[in-house]
Amino acid sequence: MADEQTLDDQNPAANSAQDAAGEDLGARVAALEEQLAQAKDQSLRAVADLQNVRRRAEQDVEKAHKFALEKFSNDLLPVVDSLERGLELSSEEDEALRPMREGMQMTLKLFADTLKRYNLEAVDPHGEPFNAEQHQAMAMQESAEVEPNTVLKVFQKGYLLNGRLLRPAMVVVSKPPAPVSPSIDEKA
Repeated sequence: MADEQTLDDQNPAANSAQDAAGEDLGARVAALEEQLAQAKDQSLRAVADLQNVRRRAEQDVEKAHKFALEKFSNDLLPVVDSLERGLELSSEEDEALRPMREGMQMTLKLFADTLKRYNLEAVDPHGEPFNAEQHQAMAMQESAEVEPNTVLKVFQKGYLLNGRLLRPAMVVVSKPPAPVSPSIDEKA
């Protein structure tokens, strides 16, 4: 062994070649470790991206199922409105119209039950506070009987489909009465 050590000590070129090879090997290991870390990072990012795409696709499918009836429902709402108006306008005292009125009531109830089954809810805010997210104010009317910004009259019901506004309710909203100014006769 002493002979080997003396041989290594006597050959400085061999020692520097081994040192260079060791340094080259260390640099190469460091570069490979860096590449491995980058590959792991890319793999994790790809998995996360895939999960995000899958989640978005599931949400899109859920929304498509939930709101697929939106256009169809919008087309049916005028039919409901017409039945309701017909019932409002028909006289309850007229015996000749009684069978027709009952038929309209049954048809409207059947229609309303069907709409409810498909998560279509009517928004009838009469007497409730005005909500700009669900109501469309058509007019304002002075009223001392109710609080300001209360719905006094509903021209047309609004509708929600699975909790999302399909059509706002068209309403008349209360406002405080104007202060009474003294008339000319009272001033004199």
